[in-house]
Amino acid sequence: MDHPWWELVKLAWPVLLQGTGYTLAFAVASMVLGLALGFVVALVRVAKVPVLAQIAALYVSLIRGTPLLVQIFVIYYGLPSIGIEFSPLSAGILALTLNVAAYLSESMRGAIAGVHKGQWDAGLSLGFTWWQTMRFVVAPQALRLAVPSLSNSLISLIKDTSLVSVITVTELMLATKELIAQTFQPLPLYLAAAGVYWVLSASFERLQKRVELRLERAHQR
Repeated sequence: MDHPWWELVKLAWPVLLQGTGYTLAFAVASMVLGLALGFVVALVRVAKVPVLAQIAALYVSLIRGTPLLVQIFVIYYGLPSIGIEFSPLSAGILALTLNVAAYLSESMRGAIAGVHKGQWDAGLSLGFTWWQTMRFVVAPQALRLAVPSLSNSLISLIKDTSLVSVITVTELMLATKELIAQTFQPLPLYLAAAGVYWVLSASFERLQKRVELRLERAHQR
């Protein structure tokens, strides 16, 4: 005979699964956009582009120095006061993107700095410009160095998506809260949600190891 908790989780599973889908969509969309923005920020700072480098550094400092929850509130509840409004979905993706991009930019900047100076000299000696050396010589090597920290940021991002529940986006955490409001059974449902987050994180950890292994093999050829 099934335990009442297990029966509850089985009944709640379709709703939890739908919330998990939103969580993955948030995480993947924010990670793709964050990678693009983070790479641009890292390049601007490495290249020391006048004015833009200072703006990029200030952006990274502000994002890393303030809680993600506050950033979500500023975008969703604060910006409408100056005429800028976002739907809950777009506000959540924007907040997560800006947040993760700041951390990813630092990871990529560190990875670029980790490439031996001789690689820069080799590229420039072949007649490449600074940007061509970055694109064809340095960036591919920096990517291999950055994979562990980039993967850690993705895993953290999956868990950070729970914060967008405060702006009524029905991802996993808000779906769980709604189920609890209906069933008055917080412990089994919160444990089920924790289990889903753990499975997602463990899956991305395994993917990270496979990517690292493939990049290492490619580097050794």
